[in-house]
Amino acid sequence: MFDPALSLIEFSSIAVGIQAADAMVKRAPIEVIQAGTVQPGKYLVLIGGLTADVEESLAAGRQVGGAAIVDIVYLPQVHRELVQALQGGRVSDPHDALGVVETSSVAAAIQAADAGIKAAEVRLVEVRLADGLGGKGIVLFSGLVADVEIAVDRGVAALDRPDQLVRQVVIPQLHEELWANLSQATRFREIVTA
Repeated sequence: MFDPALSLIEFSSIAVGIQAADAMVKRAPIEVIQAGTVQPGKYLVLIGGLTADVEESLAAGRQVGGAAIVDIVYLPQVHRELVQALQGGRVSDPHDALGVVETSSVAAAIQAADAGIKAAEVRLVEVRLADGLGGKGIVLFSGLVADVEIAVDRGVAALDRPDQLVRQVVIPQLHEELWANLSQATRFREIVTA
């Protein structure tokens, strides 16, 4: 759906975010646009399509967004599994290890997820963005310990600034009961009410 390019702009102002989204769709024919509010009062604009069109739309978003831009990610060759994860897909077949990258922004989580999944033989258990996280992002990788370590390290290395990383963790041989929980959801309310 997003092949070959994807971009997300994270705005601190909802009004500016809507204005920028409008400018973005008017600048170039993009195949996909998803826009809306997330906690804590941010506005996200996610676009996908042909590389040149996404670049043009991104330029319009940057121009209108100005100082209201919190973070940006641009992926000219986005990994298909990341697209599926952003659409709510989950990998429920746990492996040996779990890797977690926790970021201070949504864009940084997407950047880390794409870099990690491209660097090693891992799966994306989940990519969770903003809501219920105070605006942060989390990426969960599963696979063999060595591969998960590579994915987490590459994901962190792909971040633009050190302040985008909240924490990184690799847990070898995660307990099967915790795998069962993580395979369902990471939101406590969803697990309790299931």
